[in-house]
Amino acid sequence: MDYQTIRYEIAENILTLTLDRPEQLNAFTVQMANELIDAFNRASEDDEVSAIVVTGAGRAFCAGMDLSVEGNVFGLDENLRPTLEDVNSNLEDPEYIRSVRDTGGRVTLAIYDCKKPVIAAINGAAVGIGATMTCAMDIRLASEHARIGFVFNKIGITPEACSTWFLPRIVGMSQALEWSFTGDILTAEEAREGRYVKAVYPAEQLLEEAYKIARKIAAHSPVAIALTRQMMYRNSAQDHPVEAHKVDSLSIFYAAQIGAKEGIPAFLEKRKANYTDKASSDMPDFYPWWD
Repeated sequence: MDYQTIRYEIAENILTLTLDRPEQLNAFTVQMANELIDAFNRASEDDEVSAIVVTGAGRAFCAGMDLSVEGNVFGLDENLRPTLEDVNSNLEDPEYIRSVRDTGGRVTLAIYDCKKPVIAAINGAAVGIGATMTCAMDIRLASEHARIGFVFNKIGITPEACSTWFLPRIVGMSQALEWSFTGDILTAEEAREGRYVKAVYPAEQLLEEAYKIARKIAAHSPVAIALTRQMMYRNSAQDHPVEAHKVDSLSIFYAAQIGAKEGIPAFLEKRKANYTDKASSDMPDFYPWWD
């Protein structure tokens, strides 16, 4: 895909995905959604990529949906009257994807399925989908200039982008509801106090702090990292820990024969590990276990 609204740039095995509509404060469009989905799917299988950092061009991260477009700003077909049964039956139908499904949710599901860890470097305004897309990212860092808002109720709509699944898991139910009900715009420090972001940095320091974390991740076994990412999200949502135990058992069984063959000798010899396994081709046969 030829990207028009984002940049896909790799250095030191770190992919920087930059939302790139700075004159529109990186406002979200259906085209941006489709490009982000393609980029996360591509990065998931790209062996040059060990970790992903997402940020915005200019002074904003993403100022929400571009409300200036003509017609339904979400790209939806208002002539339809879909039911939950319709959604269940037609979820992967291309026409249904275009006319009914939430574009932001399609992006966060692509992030959720990605094999690579994702770090949000929230450099400025992150409102609406600009906030909810970061819910699906694994680590969130913010610039001192960041402003974050879950403003959906304020404009007469509901939270989207699967944020009603992610946000309570990150900050707790009460905090998630308060932020959604009020639509308050949070300062970076308020977001940190609410445990939404890990840390707040001066603007000029933000990306380097994100890259520091990404470099540590890039030094480890790609297969172990991919398994760990999916195990954390999917196992934590199970009803009983025995379900995690089943997946843990298989993961340890096979990881011990892949990354551990290099990782354990490196640890014992007090040297840097040189992992050669690939997330694109060396995942154990039981992966993805949820299919």
